[in-house]
Amino acid sequence: MADAQGRAARGRARGRAKPPTQGVQEPSRPPQAPPPAAAGPPPGITQKPVPATSGRATHRGAGRQVEETTAGLAQKMAQMAVGGGGNGSGSGNGSSGGNGAPIGRGNMRGKRQISVPTIRTRPPTLNSKKGTAGQPIIIQANYFSLVEKTDWCLYQYRVDFDPSIDLTWERKKLLRVQKNNIKCEYLFDGTVMYCSCLLDPDPMEVFSARESDGSQIRLTIRRVGEMTLGDHHYLQFFNILTRKCLTLLDLQIIKRDYFDPKAKVEIAEYYLELWPGYKTTIKQHESQVLMMAEITHRVMRTDNCYHLLCDIAKRNSKDYKSEFNKAVVGSIVLTDYNNKTYTISDVNWDDTPASTFDRNGTQTSYMQYYKERYNITIATKSQPLLVSRSKPREQRALASGAVTQAGDGDPNIILLVPELCRMTGLTDDMRANFNLMRAMATHTRIGPSDRIDRMMVMNRRLLGEPRVKKEFQDWGMRLSDKLVDVPARIIAPEKIILGNDISVPSGEECDWTRHLRSNPMFVMPQGGLDRWVIIFPNKVGRDAESFVSTLIQAGKGMRFYISQPEYVDLRDDRTQSYVESLDQVISHNNPQLIFVVLLNNKADRYSAIKKKSLVDRAVPTQVLLAKNLNKKGVMSIATKVAIQINCKIGGAPWSVAMPLSGLMVVGFDVCHDSKSKGKSYGAMVASLNKPMSRYFSAVSHHSTGEELSNDLAMNIVKALQSYRRHNNTFPSHIIIYRDGVGDGQIPYVFSHEVEQVAQAVRELYGGPAKLGVVVVTKKINTRLFFNRQNPRPGTVVDDVITLPERYDFFIVSQFVNQGTVSPTSYNVIHDTLGLEPDKLHRLTYKMTHMYYNWSGTVRVPAPVQYAHKLAFLVSQSLHRPPNNSLEELLYFL
Repeated sequence: MADAQGRAARGRARGRAKPPTQGVQEPSRPPQAPPPAAAGPPPGITQKPVPATSGRATHRGAGRQVEETTAGLAQKMAQMAVGGGGNGSGSGNGSSGGNGAPIGRGNMRGKRQISVPTIRTRPPTLNSKKGTAGQPIIIQANYFSLVEKTDWCLYQYRVDFDPSIDLTWERKKLLRVQKNNIKCEYLFDGTVMYCSCLLDPDPMEVFSARESDGSQIRLTIRRVGEMTLGDHHYLQFFNILTRKCLTLLDLQIIKRDYFDPKAKVEIAEYYLELWPGYKTTIKQHESQVLMMAEITHRVMRTDNCYHLLCDIAKRNSKDYKSEFNKAVVGSIVLTDYNNKTYTISDVNWDDTPASTFDRNGTQTSYMQYYKERYNITIATKSQPLLVSRSKPREQRALASGAVTQAGDGDPNIILLVPELCRMTGLTDDMRANFNLMRAMATHTRIGPSDRIDRMMVMNRRLLGEPRVKKEFQDWGMRLSDKLVDVPARIIAPEKIILGNDISVPSGEECDWTRHLRSNPMFVMPQGGLDRWVIIFPNKVGRDAESFVSTLIQAGKGMRFYISQPEYVDLRDDRTQSYVESLDQVISHNNPQLIFVVLLNNKADRYSAIKKKSLVDRAVPTQVLLAKNLNKKGVMSIATKVAIQINCKIGGAPWSVAMPLSGLMVVGFDVCHDSKSKGKSYGAMVASLNKPMSRYFSAVSHHSTGEELSNDLAMNIVKALQSYRRHNNTFPSHIIIYRDGVGDGQIPYVFSHEVEQVAQAVRELYGGPAKLGVVVVTKKINTRLFFNRQNPRPGTVVDDVITLPERYDFFIVSQFVNQGTVSPTSYNVIHDTLGLEPDKLHRLTYKMTHMYYNWSGTVRVPAPVQYAHKLAFLVSQSLHRPPNNSLEELLYFL
C-alpha cells in the first residue's frame, strides 16, 4: 500500500474461533531456545468429527512498488513507509512471488510426483524461435546434462494389488519381496514399475504376505509399453531415479524437495533452523535431457505448538483460546519422529493427553499410548489436542486394515499433542521482524558464485557416493560434472524519454531515478494538480503542511504544477471519521485527488477509505502514513509521491521508443479474494496509445475457469473499443501477457481461454486479427550465470534450456546486486502476429521499463505488473469491482 517503494508482502486471512470459556495454567517458556519436538502423533488417534474452523488464505505479492503495495492488508498498510526502494518486482535476492489462477497452480504437492504428458503449444507456423539481435555471449545455467547409453531399453509395467493397497510405502514393500522373480533392476513409484528387461511370464502373477495381518496379496505385473526418448514416462523414470539417489545421500525429503538436516543453521534467538536443500527436475530440453538443480532452504521452527500456547496465554490470558485457534488453524505442523506434516483444522479444548480412548477393548490414555508405542513421555497433561483431518488415502488405508490406529473413532479426524508438533514456516509477525529476516537473509540470499559452488558440491556428492555410482551404472547413465553452457544475447540498453523530448540513458543498473528529479515528466495533465484535498488527524497538522510544501517543491523540479490543497483536519482517527470526511469532500469539492494521512497501518481503515473513494465514488486517493511526513529523506519521498499522483490523474512520467504502430499490449493476472473462499478477481490492463503511457483497466470476479475465460474475452473487447475511441481505429497487433498460470493450467488456457479471446476479437474485427498470447512465469527455478556473476539486464536466452515443444524464451530484465538474479520465463502459446523472435524479445524487454511505480526495470512487462496491482487491491481491500469511471486512470498505483 502506502505510496511507498517496497516489496509487496504476504497477506493472510484467518478464520476465527469461538472465544474461550475457561482458563489454564501455563508454564513460562524456557529462557533458551526450546528443544525440537521429540515425536509426533500416531497415525490415527481419532475422535468424533469436530467441525473445522476456517482455514488460511495466502497470497504472495510481487515487487518494488511506490504506493499502496496492496499486500495482505496488515503488511500492505505497513508499507506506507515510502523511503528507499527494494530491488524490483523480483527482489534483490532473486526471489519472486506467484499468484494463483482459479484452477490451481504448478505441480501436485506431496512426495509422489505425477508426470503430466507434454502439450505442444509451439505455433505450427514458427520456423525458428531463435533470435540473432544483440551481443552474443556464453553463459551457464543451473542444469547438468544427463547421458544414457544409446542401446538402452526401458520397459514400463503396471502393478496391480488385490485386495487394493493404498499406501505407497506398503506397495513398494510387497513388491520388494518379489525381487528374485523380477531378476533385474527395477524402479517402482507405487503404480508403475520400470525395468530394463522383459519379464517372463507376462503378465506375471505373484503373492506377497502383508506384515500387519499375514494375509496374502496378489500382485499382477503387466507390461504396458516400451519407453522412448522424450516420452513423459521416460522422463518420469529419470526423476524417480534421481530422487532415489538423493535419498542415498542421507537427505531428508520434505514435500517435494530434499534437505540436509546435518548442515542445518541454527538461529537460536528466534527459535529457528534453516535446513539447506536441493530442488531437482529432469526434462527433455532442446537437444538433450537436462537435470535442473537449485538451492533451496526450509525454515524449521524449534518451538512446538505448546510453547506457542504458553506465549499466547502469557500475553492474553483472557482470550488465549481464541488467539491460539487463530494462530494454529490452517497452519502446517511437523512431527519429527515420522517426518509427517499435518494441516490443523481445529483445536479440541475438551480433551487432553490424559483423556482415554478405546484401544482393542481397553481404555488407554493418549499419554500411555505414546509411551508404549513410541517411548515418548508427554510432559504436560493439561494441554488441549490439535485436530487434523486425515487425507483420503489414509482413510482408505485405515478402512482396508493396511495400517492400524489407536481408538475406534472417526478415521476422518486425527488428534495431535501440541508439545509433539513442531510449527513450520514463518508467521506474519516474524516476516515483519526486520532483524529476523536479515538474519535469515544472511544464509538464504546466495550470490551467483556461492550458488554455483553449492550446486557443484551436490554434484560431487552424487558422483562420489558409491551407491549412487552403482545406480547410474546399473541403468547405463551418466551425470555431467559441469554446468551446461548456454548461448545468450544482450539486448542494447533502452533510452528513457521524458518531457520536451528529453532522452536519458537507462544505465547499466537500469535506474533513472536521478534524471527524474530535474527534468519534466513525459505527460502531465493540463493545469497540473489544481483541485485536491488533504485529510489528516489534527495532531499531525503541522507535519502535513510541511510535507505539502515539500511536495510542491518536488513537483516544480519535474515541471509538475501542484497547487495549495484544501486542508481537512480530523479530531480523531476513527475509520468512520475518515469515511464521513471523504463523503463531504467528494460531494462539495469535486477534487481531482484526495490525499489521506493515517496514523497507523490498520487494514480495515485503509480498506474503508479505498472502498469509499474507488467503489462508492470515483476519486483517486493517495495514502501516506504520518511517520513519513517528516522522515529523513522526505524530498525523495515527496518526489515519488508526486510522480505517483501525476499517474493517478492521467499523466505519465516517462516512456521508451515504440517502433511498432497500432500495437495494444495487454496484461492479465488473477488474485484470490481474501474473504470469500473460491472467489477470485481477474484484472486486465491494456495500453491505449503508442507511447504506452495511457491504459484501460477492468476487473471481474469469478469462481471457475470458464467464467474467467468469458470475462477476459469480454474485457479485452472493452479495451479494444476504448482504443478505437482514442485512435479512431482498432489496433493492428494485440499482445496479451498472461500471468498467474501454472504448468498444469497451460492446456486449459491454450485450448479454452485463447480460443475465447480469439473468437471475441474475430467477431469485433469482422475477421482474424494479429494476436499473440504469452504466458509469463516469474516463479521458476532457472538461474543464469555469466563469469560467475549475474547476467546483465537485457540478457535473452532462447536455446539449450528452453523446451522443444514451446516457443519460449527467458529474459533477465533487472539489475540485482544482492543474491542471484532470477530470469522470467515467456511461453508464446498463440501467435498470428507475424513478428520475428527478435522483435518480440525486444518489445517484451521494453515493456519492463514502463512500470511507473519504480524508476527502473521490473521482472515482467508493465501491464502485467499493473494487472497484479489492480487484482490484489480488489481482492484484498475492495472485494468488489471499482467504479467504471476510473477505468482509464492508473488509480491503483
